[in-house]
Amino acid sequence: MVLLSRKATCNSHGQDSSYFLGWEEYEKNPYDVIKNPQGIIQMGLAENQLCFDLLESWLEQNTDVACFKRAGQSIFRELALFQDYHGLSSFKNALADFMSENRGNRVSFDSNNLVLTAGATSANETLMFCLADPGDAFLLPTPYYPGFDRDLKWRTGVEIVPIQCSSTNGFCITKLALEEAYEQAKKLNLNVKGILITNPSNPLGTTTTQTELNILFDFITKNKNIHLVSDEIYSGTIFNSSEFVSVMEILKNNQLENTDVLNRVHIVYSLSKDLGLPGFRVGAIYSNDKDVISAATKMSSFGLVSSQTQHLLSSLLSDKKFTENYLRENQKRLKNRQRKLVLGLEAIGIKCLKSNAGLFCWVDMRPLLSSKTFEAEKDLWKKIVYEVKLNISPGSSCHCEEPGWFRVCFANMSEETLKLALKRLKKFVDDGNSKRSCQKSESQKLKGSRKKTMSNVSNWVFRLSFHDREAEER
Repeated sequence: MVLLSRKATCNSHGQDSSYFLGWEEYEKNPYDVIKNPQGIIQMGLAENQLCFDLLESWLEQNTDVACFKRAGQSIFRELALFQDYHGLSSFKNALADFMSENRGNRVSFDSNNLVLTAGATSANETLMFCLADPGDAFLLPTPYYPGFDRDLKWRTGVEIVPIQCSSTNGFCITKLALEEAYEQAKKLNLNVKGILITNPSNPLGTTTTQTELNILFDFITKNKNIHLVSDEIYSGTIFNSSEFVSVMEILKNNQLENTDVLNRVHIVYSLSKDLGLPGFRVGAIYSNDKDVISAATKMSSFGLVSSQTQHLLSSLLSDKKFTENYLRENQKRLKNRQRKLVLGLEAIGIKCLKSNAGLFCWVDMRPLLSSKTFEAEKDLWKKIVYEVKLNISPGSSCHCEEPGWFRVCFANMSEETLKLALKRLKKFVDDGNSKRSCQKSESQKLKGSRKKTMSNVSNWVFRLSFHDREAEER
C-alpha cells in the first residue's frame, strides 16, 4: 500500500540536478574565513550582498518604520491582524513606481495590475497555473535557470521545450531556433501555451536584445494563442541601464498596447536580486489581462507577503532619494565586482561571455575539459567542487547544449573571498597545465625512444639481410 501521493514520491522536482547537489556539498563544508578557511566557497548562489550597508543605513535612519510605528505610535496590532490577500495599496503603489524607476521611467506600471507573491518562484508557478494546463508546454531559450524545472513543471504538470541557443552568436535567440522548438513541441503532441524568457538572462548575465524581442513579439503576434512571460527580476542589476529593454517598452514602442497582444504579455518581478532581499520573499506578477490578475490573486493566498514586510518596504521604496542613490550605487558596485572576476579569470587563461547584467558570469571552461562531452564536464565540475572547493553551476544543469560552460556568481561574497576563490582556481589550472606538460614531455620522450628503437631494428634487419645474401652468394 502506497502511503504518499504520486506527487510526493515523484522525482520531477529536479533536486538531483548538479545545481542543487553543489549546494548540498557546500552546506556540508561551508567556507568561513575563521572557522573553516579550507571549506567550499559558495559561487553557485545568485545573491546580491554588495549594498547591504545602504539598506542598513536607511533602517538606522528610519527606526519608526523598522519598529512598526507611525508618527511615534505603534501600529503592531494593525499589522499583526489578518490582511486581505490583495496586499497593502501603499506597498503596491511603491512597488509599481520602483519598477518604472528601474526601467529609466520609460514605461509606467499600474498597481492594479500587480499581484503580490512570496517571491519570483511563486510568481512563475502561479502564472503557469493561470496560463497552461497539465501537459501543455512553454518554450524556454537555453541555457536557462535550473530552478525552472521545479518552478514551472513540478506541481503544474507543464512541459518545457528548449529553444536551443548557441555560443556561435552569444546564445542569442534566433527566429530559426524559435520555430524549430515550436515544431519540435508539435511533433511531441504538446500544446504550446507560451514562451518564457529571463531578461536580463540567468545564467548568461546579458540583456535580451531589441532584435531578439522583436522576433518573440512577431511570433506571438502571428500565433494568437501564445503568451510571452518575461522574468525581469534582474532588471536593476544592469551595468548600463540604457541596454535593458523591458517587454513593456516593446508593447509601447511597437504600438501594440491596443491589440490582443497586450493581454498575452506578462512580467515576473521580485526584490530578491535588485535589493538583495530573497529572505523577505517579495515577488510580483504584472499583467494587463484582468482575468489573469483575478485568478492569480486568488491563488496568491497560498503564498502571501507578510503585512510587516509590505509596511517596511513601502516606506523604503517610497523614499525616492534612497532608491535613486541605491540603484546607481548598486549598478556601480556590480560592474566593479564583475570586472574583478572577469579580469581574474582572464589572468588564469579562462574567458567569459561578454555580459552587462546579473550577479554572475557565464564562464567558458571548455579548454579545461578532457573531452568535448558532458561526462567530461561533470568530471571537471566534481574536481572544482571537491578539490578546488568552489561550488559553481555546470552548464548541463542549465540545459546548455554545449559542454564546458559554467555559471559563476560574484556578488554573494566579500572581495577577499573572491580573491581566494580565484587563487584556488589558478592553482588548479596551473597544476593541470604542469601535469599536461609533463605528460606531453614523457610522450615525446617515449615517441623518440620508440623511433630510435625502430631505427636500430631497421639497421639490424638491413645488416642481417646483407649478410644472409652474402652467405648465399658464397
